Amino acid sequence: MSRALYRGVSGIGGKPAAAAEEGAYYDPKEPGENGIGGAFGRGGARKRHLAAAAAAVRIGVLVLAAAALVGSVAWAGSLYAGRGAAARAAAAAAHRGYRRLQEQLVTDLLDIGELAGVGVRAKEAEACPPEYENYVPCYYDVTDAVDVSDLGGGVVISYERQCTRDGRVTCLVAPPRSYRMPVRWPSGKGFIWKDNVRISGQEFSSGSLFKRMMVEEDQISFPSDAHMADGVEDYAHQIAEMIGLRNEFNFNEAGVRTVLDIECGFGTFGAHLFERDLLTMCIANYEASGSQVQITLERGIPAMIGSFATKQLPYPYLSFDMVHCAKCNIEWDKNDGIFLVEVNRLLRPDGYFVWTSNLNTHRALRDKENQKKWTAIRDFAEGLCWEMLSQQDETIVWKKTNKRDCYTSRKSGPELCGHDPESPYYQPLNPCISGTRSQRWIPIEHRTTWPSQARQNSTELDIHGVHSDVFADDTSSWDSMVRNYWSLLSPLIFSDHPKRPGDEDPQPPFNMLRNVLDMNAHFGGFNSALLKAGKSAWVMNVVPTNAPNYLPLIFDRGFIGVQHDWCEAFPTYPRTYDMVHADGLLSLDKSHKHRCSTLDIFLEVDRILRPEGWVIIRDTAPLIEAARSVVTQLRWDARILDLDIASDEKLLVCQKPFLRK
Repeated sequence: MSRALYRGVSGIGGKPAAAAEEGAYYDPKEPGENGIGGAFGRGGARKRHLAAAAAAVRIGVLVLAAAALVGSVAWAGSLYAGRGAAARAAAAAAHRGYRRLQEQLVTDLLDIGELAGVGVRAKEAEACPPEYENYVPCYYDVTDAVDVSDLGGGVVISYERQCTRDGRVTCLVAPPRSYRMPVRWPSGKGFIWKDNVRISGQEFSSGSLFKRMMVEEDQISFPSDAHMADGVEDYAHQIAEMIGLRNEFNFNEAGVRTVLDIECGFGTFGAHLFERDLLTMCIANYEASGSQVQITLERGIPAMIGSFATKQLPYPYLSFDMVHCAKCNIEWDKNDGIFLVEVNRLLRPDGYFVWTSNLNTHRALRDKENQKKWTAIRDFAEGLCWEMLSQQDETIVWKKTNKRDCYTSRKSGPELCGHDPESPYYQPLNPCISGTRSQRWIPIEHRTTWPSQARQNSTELDIHGVHSDVFADDTSSWDSMVRNYWSLLSPLIFSDHPKRPGDEDPQPPFNMLRNVLDMNAHFGGFNSALLKAGKSAWVMNVVPTNAPNYLPLIFDRGFIGVQHDWCEAFPTYPRTYDMVHADGLLSLDKSHKHRCSTLDIFLEVDRILRPEGWVIIRDTAPLIEAARSVVTQLRWDARILDLDIASDEKLLVCQKPFLRK
């Protein structure tokens, strides 16, 4: 059932934060101005004085309580020694009572001492050295701080994801000295601040067809379709025609909603498809400089670090309606076509693989080596039961079969998988064909089209073992929660007209959020409620590896997401999300015996959160209280809000400061 937020004693006041001044830099020693007033936004020095005063008071309480305890025990002993038998019996009873009081008092004193110790020992995290400003755990090496362009042109560095818990960095990743608050959506789609991302000259020479941008004095702009000869609009129109559609506005009618864009350039294709109600996930390798993923996220387009190398991507099989590769650097003919097998795993039946490459031109195929590569790729595609729909210029479109019996009637090709996990978490690439035995094997033309598919009927829910009443209650609850988030937290987070001093009037839809990450997405209810409320935000739905795996349901609803272990780093660059949301994540972590510390998890949240970004955590009251003591070490401004009186849950609302002089 839905639960309304209770407007109790915990309120939020204040005004939106001011924009970062040009040339401002991160100074961990000074508190930043933020959007929360009163005690919520006090400076670090005053907090330290209050903590010291509180510790002194607690020590005084310890001394007084200990004196009282000693005095009471001595008094009970005197009663026992100086009276007759009856008096001694009464004194013994009194003594037993004082023993019980003593035991309880000792327990209370230990608790108070622990709290006092927390006040003394809770040291604020220090800022990382400047070379860590683009720190990505599992990929990063400090030597990456050296500009790759210094290594010479044409140098390609390959990074494999390697996560270990040894040597974890416990400092706060600070923004560059000249970092500026990102431009609000939708203006931010057209240009970003140059100093917010790392770029070199290398990214102009390789990769996506749409790596087109203009670098000016302090910003990078991305020309609109109207200013691009043979631009993305013509390209999308061409793909639609090759599929057999009138234009790209008909993608949805053909069942195309989710798209995986491999090495997406700077997200131009995904930005265009977003306006056509298609949701595109950009993936690209980790890059020490000139990151496609970092720039794409800065523009407000979904992206994450991911590569076709040795591991499967952390998505379920049968999840994307289209996989797109425009001049990406994947050698599809290598390793017995195993990269094409991974594409086949991710595609739904009747889904499309769109490949644009210089290799596909008649001129290129005059070369014998190119002919050999093309022949191998064509044969691999046939072995996967793909049908080549069309070839125009450099672009080829294949369609995955919807007939399972095709795989048994082939003369050659990969075998069917025996062990077939639905959502592998960075498992080695599997050379077999997966998903053929799944109930989710439904051709995209037969699926409910967007936006109706977000609601999922009882038959569709049965596939995931979810009862329709449970799903309806979850939907209703999140609709109510999001309405209350907007009501309670406006104008700080969800302002109808967010305007910083000096800003021009923002364009619709005015809300301050664009990139949102849900750390424990469950059915994707938070994502659904945001869209239903008309908010122009996209959500990265994360299903923890230790939670029930509803990631396939999230994809079947027309959303995007990923499976992730929150004891590891999330595969993205620093400062890429406007808000991080977590419902029940602390309880989930507690039920699994705290495999990693809450501080480690919050340090990772701080890394991926933008300055002045927001964190909303909903959980049981004791866990929320404990979390508040942890986030103070990160210098987050935090306030606990009550939910309705009948609930044992609370809301922890935090803002990451933009610390600067």
